[in-house]
Amino acid sequence: MIRSALRPCILAFAVALIATGADAQTVAFGGLKADPKAPVSVDADNFTVNQADGQAVFTGKVVVVQGEMKLSADRVEVIYGPDRKTIERLHATGNVILASATDAAQANEAVYTIGTAEVVMTGDVLLTQGPNTMSGQKLVVNLNDGTGTMGGRVSTTFIPGQKGGN
Repeated sequence: MIRSALRPCILAFAVALIATGADAQTVAFGGLKADPKAPVSVDADNFTVNQADGQAVFTGKVVVVQGEMKLSADRVEVIYGPDRKTIERLHATGNVILASATDAAQANEAVYTIGTAEVVMTGDVLLTQGPNTMSGQKLVVNLNDGTGTMGGRVSTTFIPGQKGGN
């Protein structure tokens, strides 16, 4: 009788151990789901553009907002398509934070590909969902469906019974 009562506890503990030591873990990012068709606004201390090569760079307390999602960084480079009119990607570096009302992720660098609504964050990634945290070296988030994968020696801390679980 004692064994059957302990089975759920043992299973939960085993799942927690596997998640903590995994090399990659898929998690739900409902709070980081966004509308990739929504307008994108950018605020920054400085903006430079080079007409010859089409490079555009925002620097100093850069804040990019699209719908409910906010991306902040020290520097954001705008990468245009071949027509030099369509924005393909945003490349953020330095103190990068991707946040929504309920979830936040920070990293050294992030690339947001607008057409696919995918954000790839790299370098000391830390994801916070309520009281729960997860860290790794690479986080790939699909903003269309709010799913993602954390990789690179994943470490998780969660509080059982709390919402926002990893």
